Amino acid sequence: MEICEILDEKGLTSMAMRSRLPASKDRLLFTPGPLTTSLSVKQAMMRDAGSWHFEFNALVLEIREKLLQIVGLSRERGYETILMQGTGTFGVESVIGSVVPAGGKILILSNGAYGERMLQMAGHFKLHAEAFRSPENETPHLGLLRERLQGDASITHVAAVHCETTTGMLNPMHEIGALVQEARKIYIVDAVSSFGSIPIDFERAGIHFLVSSANKCLEGVPGFSFVICRRASLLASEGCARSLSLDLLGQWRGFEKNGQFRYTPPTHAILAFEQALKEFEQEGGVEARGARYAANHQTLHREMSRMGFKTYLPPGVQSHIITSFLFPSDPKFQFAEFYRRLSDRGYIIYPGKISQADTFRVGCIGRLFESDMLDLTHAIADVIQDMGVSL
Repeated sequence: MEICEILDEKGLTSMAMRSRLPASKDRLLFTPGPLTTSLSVKQAMMRDAGSWHFEFNALVLEIREKLLQIVGLSRERGYETILMQGTGTFGVESVIGSVVPAGGKILILSNGAYGERMLQMAGHFKLHAEAFRSPENETPHLGLLRERLQGDASITHVAAVHCETTTGMLNPMHEIGALVQEARKIYIVDAVSSFGSIPIDFERAGIHFLVSSANKCLEGVPGFSFVICRRASLLASEGCARSLSLDLLGQWRGFEKNGQFRYTPPTHAILAFEQALKEFEQEGGVEARGARYAANHQTLHREMSRMGFKTYLPPGVQSHIITSFLFPSDPKFQFAEFYRRLSDRGYIIYPGKISQADTFRVGCIGRLFESDMLDLTHAIADVIQDMGVSL
């Protein structure tokens, strides 16, 4: 159930809720994105840019190259970054619909909503697709995956989600990649919620196409996704695209031709992203940002455990991106009321998305710090007490 549906059931509109806080103070977003951004990232959007202007085109090229540098790659080594209008789902769909040939077959690993979403995309494109499903609280069984890949020569592509934000599950991206390489398949990775805070060894994992988004761990705003890929694999996808606007190779050729997006770019989101990348570099890159998020997660887990909340996932597979907490068993706990009371205090959390358990989710990414996690957990303690809920 989406947040807006929950609020409607309570007879509250978003505008009514927003009016409870001073206009100068945004609520903090404890979500997997969109997320809380710095004031300077917001301010970077307060100017206009011409989408055909040479300065803007130079900025787009600079961003493409900096994204490669984050994972230790370069164009000289045969890699490319392609910006795509639309957030993470659009980027994933552009790859799914652009690189699998008519006679190909894609195996999609799924242990949550985002693996299932890739299967939906493949269905809409009428691709020959099969699922390799695992329970929502388990990573894929690598032995069974090896058997599946070795036993089906018709599989040409394999797609997996790195951090499955349905639960906060961190899937073994590199280990899966080793099996995909062994079987000589094309490897597609949805790293939408992990890129920028978890080290990714692109070449060791044997990744051919990786997708992420501006509004996740790089702390930009929604508006575009990006695909990092091997140029040879991209060129080999000639003639596979099933969409005009999401044609990955076509988009790259547009950049190569004149430095421009083929269709109107999200200029303000790109200006914000320029500033977000500066702040990412100033903080210390992947290692430093991941350390801040990990500290946020540790603080959240410690304080929630002290209150008596239980996590859905075991610690060994839990990422520092977002955590799913089980509903208290006390019937006095009603998520809609819990959510509203936290929102009134200035904190936005996320509803659960797990099919087999009642949960809510708390994100640790974005412009958040340990002090924010403490403030949130203190507010949660107050709300639980006010609701009379026993843990």
